[in-house]
Amino acid sequence: MLTTSPEHEELKVITKNCITRHHSYHYMGFARTQWKLFEKENTHQIKPLLYVYRVLLTGIYLMQTGEIESNLIKINEVFNLPYIPDLIAQKLAGTEKSVLSNINVDFHQREYERLRNKLQEAYQSSLLPESPSANAALDNLLIHLRTRSYKL
Repeated sequence: MLTTSPEHEELKVITKNCITRHHSYHYMGFARTQWKLFEKENTHQIKPLLYVYRVLLTGIYLMQTGEIESNLIKINEVFNLPYIPDLIAQKLAGTEKSVLSNINVDFHQREYERLRNKLQEAYQSSLLPESPSANAALDNLLIHLRTRSYKL
């Protein structure tokens, strides 16, 4: 069984105060990059498309809840996108570079744009703070860790 230190547990608590609504930019940018990778292929691979969906849904969920859930199977329990289980099944049945069969690129383009808009809306209505409030707690933890290591 994996055990964690008290400092690690403290850091996990502190990180909740590091999340801001501006994290949406990370998710938007990463989704854009993955979509470009997917779009430029002659034969469309499953992995980049699943990344697009995972990143956008994770970003929307973060903006709505303040929590990070990046497991696509779990997060789709919230969003219930009917095509996700099939894409995951194709990925699991194939190899790392599996190519999508019977791909409707126009459909996925529309979904990508719809979810990008949904992420933008989630950002605009998010109750997450504008800036992190964990600076003092992080400083204190770092000082504690440094002084402890000097005593060893």
